[in-house]
Amino acid sequence: MIQASNIIRKYGDFAAVNDISFTVKKGEIVGLLGHNGAGKTTIMKMLTGYLEPTGGTIKIDGLSISENRSLVQKKIGYLPENCPVYPEMTILGYLDFAASLRGIKKADREPLIIEAVRRTALKEKATAPIATLSRGYRQRTGVAQAILHKPEILILDEPTNGLDPTQIQQMRSLITELAKNSTVIISTHILQEVQAICDRVIIVKNGKIALDSPFGELNKSSRLLIRVGAHQDDVEPLVTTITGVKSVAVHKNDSVSGPGATFALTLESNGDRDATTAELARTVNDQGWDLYSMHFEARNLETVFAEISE
Repeated sequence: MIQASNIIRKYGDFAAVNDISFTVKKGEIVGLLGHNGAGKTTIMKMLTGYLEPTGGTIKIDGLSISENRSLVQKKIGYLPENCPVYPEMTILGYLDFAASLRGIKKADREPLIIEAVRRTALKEKATAPIATLSRGYRQRTGVAQAILHKPEILILDEPTNGLDPTQIQQMRSLITELAKNSTVIISTHILQEVQAICDRVIIVKNGKIALDSPFGELNKSSRLLIRVGAHQDDVEPLVTTITGVKSVAVHKNDSVSGPGATFALTLESNGDRDATTAELARTVNDQGWDLYSMHFEARNLETVFAEISE
């Protein structure tokens, strides 16, 4: 559905986005993460056709965005980082205006507007001037205009910005529902948000992709933590002879009190983890060492993001 190939965006000599490539399949929910200034918003603006790449190509549903901009933009719903709304308009008036910009016939607008208002829980404020709304309501108004024309692709920059916990939960449910018929890209600073609803994460650092991984792969750890009643000088040379063990070292963040020491074993990425752990347990038993615990290191989006940010 989305194919970005070697895209670059420069401002003078500075490359805000530097030779990035990725694809997004139909129906995927992809989280786009990175620190401020990493290039996330620039990528989104290029994907939506609001910013020209300095180099590279972008195709949406097989169409080049540089050659078919208007046609491609009809397929996209976009919520910019700073939601552009007209404060003097009511929500209904603004959505009617947005529908007219989309080329939606006047006779077809009402059911689409009603549906967008219902999905974003804006009914009680529908006739209120936008100037009187809280930040959260304005944000939901921006999401309503993004989904108004039932786009095939939805690109949301900080969609839960300004929402309270209940509204955030409602927005998560809405995005999950929309993904049944749309491809979704979300940029957010809230890691739990991405972990809760996304199928895949792309982390951008200094204008380049530092990680592109499905969540199923992301949570797999290649480090096995084992706590045994033996000295480092005895454990390390023996454990490294076990098939599938790449390296071993004393675990630096060992906070467990009690007997023994914890060792961190890095396993071969293409090895048989079950066979390696079974052989390791047999080896510890054969040596007569006490085995206090053995488990794979917990790894989530927060720890991965911290590793990449170092």
